[in-house]
Amino acid sequence: MLYHAYELQRAWLTSASNWATISAGMLSNPRLPMGYMGLGPIAASALEVFAHAAAPRGKPSFGIDSVMVDGTRHALSEATVLHKPFGDLLRFRREGLADKAPKVLIVAPMSGHYATLLRGTVERMAERCEVYITDWTDARMVPVSDGRFDLDDYIDYLVEFLDFIGLDGNGGRPHMIAVCQPSVPAYAATALMNARKDPCRPATLTLMGGPIDTRKSPTTVNDLAMERPLSWFRHNVIATVPMTYPGAGRKVYPGFLQLAGFMSMNLGNHMLSHYEMFKHLTVGDQDSAQTTKDFYEEYRSVCDMTAEFYLQTVEEVFQVHAIPNGTFRHRGELVLPSDIRDTALLAVEGERDDISGLGQTKAALELATDLAQSKKQYHLAEGAGHYGIFNGSRWRDQIAPVVEAFIARHGKGEIVPAGSA
Repeated sequence: MLYHAYELQRAWLTSASNWATISAGMLSNPRLPMGYMGLGPIAASALEVFAHAAAPRGKPSFGIDSVMVDGTRHALSEATVLHKPFGDLLRFRREGLADKAPKVLIVAPMSGHYATLLRGTVERMAERCEVYITDWTDARMVPVSDGRFDLDDYIDYLVEFLDFIGLDGNGGRPHMIAVCQPSVPAYAATALMNARKDPCRPATLTLMGGPIDTRKSPTTVNDLAMERPLSWFRHNVIATVPMTYPGAGRKVYPGFLQLAGFMSMNLGNHMLSHYEMFKHLTVGDQDSAQTTKDFYEEYRSVCDMTAEFYLQTVEEVFQVHAIPNGTFRHRGELVLPSDIRDTALLAVEGERDDISGLGQTKAALELATDLAQSKKQYHLAEGAGHYGIFNGSRWRDQIAPVVEAFIARHGKGEIVPAGSA
């Protein structure tokens, strides 16, 4: 009944949002007397904030049609190059990019948000690399006939994507960047591909704010997963997709529950952001208000995860700590970090990360005991929170150059200026 109750509430809020939008337009209309009275702009601004907060949202588009490189703007093409039931592989390539440029797979989180949350990551890396990204499908849109999707399937997808991407024009192996949650399956896939000497095993793996060992500097997210048994999650946060969606009957962890959890963690900050948006609207500062709107337009766009993937992740990553304990298995095969011998590792952490605490990502370097020290690097992004390590000015100006230099140092692909052939 959880999902049905949410759908009823969503239908009511959608109607309320539409009426609020109409009312806000009327109250702020300069042709009507209320638009010139003190109460009119205030009421219109309040209604606009409510309308934006309550509006329904679908899957956003990346909407990146060009990138700026060395002061020159270049067109950027987007294409779906591989389609699978639970996720597509997208490619972004800018005009004039050298054939020998590195190929980089960005692994987006399957944690309630769409891959577009990494729009800034893609845009920055696409300046000098051929970028691929995992575009995970909302589980409620996948028919039950397409089968299950768990952590083992996630790893299989990454291996298949890397094999599909193949080598760059210089014969260099592809590179992989995992942001937050996928750090664990990306790390496992890298270990497996190293053990099998897969010709397309990543030349470098960059892990950003990932929960490799959540026992280090545990956060609120980690505490929540540890203080309740797996049966509690199975009985309290797993729902069945209603008949109105293609995935009707599929067991999922709904995206709206994940969003509610994230919002409650920083409720004061979210309330303050909306109050600031209200103040900007009342004084006519539409640009500042739009910045807040754009952030929440993405932040509130959520999707569902399959129940089996969610529960397996909670158990293996947050409760039994399978990777650092050396007990993680992929389809019965033991996954050993010590098998990583020729994939260079870069761990990036944010000083103020409240999702993945300090040391959780760095643990990946310590666990890869047979990897030469020269192939390991750690970067602490001072002052950066969780989202700041892959989006915003800190990412663009401070972190991305470190990632690019790491890729250039350990790969054969050439990171060259725009327009070079």
